[in-house]
Amino acid sequence: MVVLAVTWMAKAGHDADVAPIFAKLTEESRKEPGCLMYQVHRHKTEPRRFFLYEQYKDDAALESHRTAPHFLQYARKDLPKVADRVEGHLYEALG
Repeated sequence: MVVLAVTWMAKAGHDADVAPIFAKLTEESRKEPGCLMYQVHRHKTEPRRFFLYEQYKDDAALESHRTAPHFLQYARKDLPKVADRVEGHLYEALG
């Protein structure tokens, strides 16, 4: 299993624009056969901060996600207009 943990920060004045993009991305990503979990979180006291927790069957499933049309549209084109990717970390399960 491969896990991706990503943090995004909404640009000033775009707080309300980020969640709808993540909603579309989540809906489509969860349909991918190799996607085991795709969950977006919003920080409780910093509403501009978003955290994504993603699980994929393997590296190939993650690569498939990264080349999917919905990812290219929402994560590569739409999201960067209203938010900045702060950090992303890739993990693998132990055992």
